[in-house]
Amino acid sequence: MMDVNNVVWRKAGRSTNNGGDCVELAPVSSTVAVRDSKDPDGPKLFVTRRAFAALLSDLRR
Repeated sequence: MMDVNNVVWRKAGRSTNNGGDCVELAPVSSTVAVRDSKDPDGPKLFVTRRAFAALLSDLRR
């Protein structure tokens, strides 16, 4: 597992302000880490930057 203790997490721009649907992202080495801001100590998803860029591209269509 990658160390995410000292990374800077950023809330996704599409997340709601009331905390209901918040996703946070952090750059970690050659990946992007994704977590649920309501459970910061919970599981994290790690995807390559290329795969994350492809996901964003698909979502914009």
